[in-house]
Amino acid sequence: MKFAILIFSSFLLIHSTIYCQKNYKIKTIAFYNLENLYDTINDPLTDDESSPIMELKENRAAIYQQKLQNMAKVISEIGVEESKNSPVILGVAEIENRAVLEDLAQNHLLKAKKYAVIQYDSPDLRGIDVALLYQTEHFRPIHHEPFTLNLWDDEGIRIHTRDQLLVSGYLDNELIHVIVNHWPSRRGGEEKSSHYREKAAYLTTTIIEKIKITDPNPKIIIMGDLNDDPHNASLKKVLKTKAKKEEVETGDIYNPMEEMFKKGHHTLVYRDNINLFDQIMFTSPLLTSKRDFSSFKMYKVGVFNPTYLTNQTGQFKGYPYRSFAGSNFIGGYSDHYPVYLQLIKEF
Repeated sequence: MKFAILIFSSFLLIHSTIYCQKNYKIKTIAFYNLENLYDTINDPLTDDESSPIMELKENRAAIYQQKLQNMAKVISEIGVEESKNSPVILGVAEIENRAVLEDLAQNHLLKAKKYAVIQYDSPDLRGIDVALLYQTEHFRPIHHEPFTLNLWDDEGIRIHTRDQLLVSGYLDNELIHVIVNHWPSRRGGEEKSSHYREKAAYLTTTIIEKIKITDPNPKIIIMGDLNDDPHNASLKKVLKTKAKKEEVETGDIYNPMEEMFKKGHHTLVYRDNINLFDQIMFTSPLLTSKRDFSSFKMYKVGVFNPTYLTNQTGQFKGYPYRSFAGSNFIGGYSDHYPVYLQLIKEF
């Protein structure tokens, strides 16, 4: 009897050991507002001369290189602790053109990652766009296109703003869709400008519906600087985001950052008020359920804000340590913190 018990106990120990030795891989997907990443060339077709770097009287080239170095440092560190790699997919905002991202990808901190760039020129008057960088070893795009946000003010004058960018492709062997956003600002006040962001959210819903024509239950990641917090109408009433896992049903959009914002997490500070404008949310198939990790599921969502990204002293103590103050380069990074989503899968 004792021998039988010993054999059974040994079986349980071996089975438990094998189970615990399951291997998992973690991939980081991130978004970062790069705060006015312009080159030093005056483009006559855009208002780039009002960018901070174009207002500098001297040392533009050196400051441009320092700005790239600062951005590369941050990107190279996002998610590394868990995934042992920088983001395999990175959405960005406030970039002037494809060239600045190609320069960024060639920085010595990122070059080995072999980032490729997807970018379209948008009609924004400042000449800034959204874009996507991806590591070619991990992600294979099969389709990408921009979607123009058509807006007019109360006098019927066209408002030129950023496009939304859709990129569909395979993360390893799984089809995912990424929508990169930079919604209209709060210029003129939050309430007065809210309908512009609600229209931006509506455009996002039309992109989702287009995806569903060929992929009925898609894995969609929506990211960007939304210029709204998670509880605002653009997200809650238009996108109909859900804040709690248990509320999410098939086809719903889960926004884990709503609960994070309630706990005080933020990505920027404006006039001593915190906001979580930079967000990552996703559709129900990426939500962890019943510990089934045979396909990619949510592992972690966070704001990347190591100490060096925050002012430690002075009038703006506690604010993100930005690159520019007016027309002066002050040596920082961005006025926004990056955000990230980590996906986990058993292999």
